[in-house]
Amino acid sequence: MKKQFVQTGNYKRFRAGITAVEARGAAEASLMLVTSQAGYGKSATLEYWATQTHATFMRAKVQWTPRYFLTELADRLGVSSNGITKEVFSAVSLELAKHGTPLVIDEINHCLGRGAAVLEAIRDLSDLTEVIVVIAGHEDVQGKIARYPQIRSRVAQVVRFEPATPADIRLLADQLLDVKIADDLIVEIQRQSAGRTREIMNALAHCEQFAQRNGAKTLNAKDLAGNRLVFDWQPPRAGARVPAGV
Repeated sequence: MKKQFVQTGNYKRFRAGITAVEARGAAEASLMLVTSQAGYGKSATLEYWATQTHATFMRAKVQWTPRYFLTELADRLGVSSNGITKEVFSAVSLELAKHGTPLVIDEINHCLGRGAAVLEAIRDLSDLTEVIVVIAGHEDVQGKIARYPQIRSRVAQVVRFEPATPADIRLLADQLLDVKIADDLIVEIQRQSAGRTREIMNALAHCEQFAQRNGAKTLNAKDLAGNRLVFDWQPPRAGARVPAGV
């Protein structure tokens, strides 16, 4: 399977959000929030976009305090993290403002367990530098951030990642696989994966391996009948119906 990023519907929604933030009226409203259930390709999208734009990419940690966050950011930017917190903040903000490149912070929910102190530091940086700051987290993070009006008012756009559609899966299959996947198999992959990108990628890899073993150039749902394309680690609930074709 080819190693490349495929621009599915979620990526297009993300880019539309970025465009809207770039066209914002209030310069200080430079935050964009991305929310998603697990497995919809949020982190892969953020990393890809950060690479393309030379943005600084970070993953929030449960242990983050404002100082810990600023120290890690200083290290990423290649500026000194020595001195008191005010001095580190000044060094970081000067570097961000000088280049004007975005800041991307994934898993932001990790640092909300003890209040909004880290978010306050992020807000101060975005206010001062006016660079775009993308913060991303689980689907419940929007409600948590909404508790803090001083931060909520800086969020110019909210982008929610959705389950992959059959059209998304078709795009992934066409760009990543050498074997041709029939429409009925695309629909079956969408059904078994519930649109989660991680499971879709595993299903596509399974299809490619099956084709290679059998010398097939095309595959349809009948060819894979009886095969579980997606691994579900959760034990079945009592009385749960096993999906057809599994």
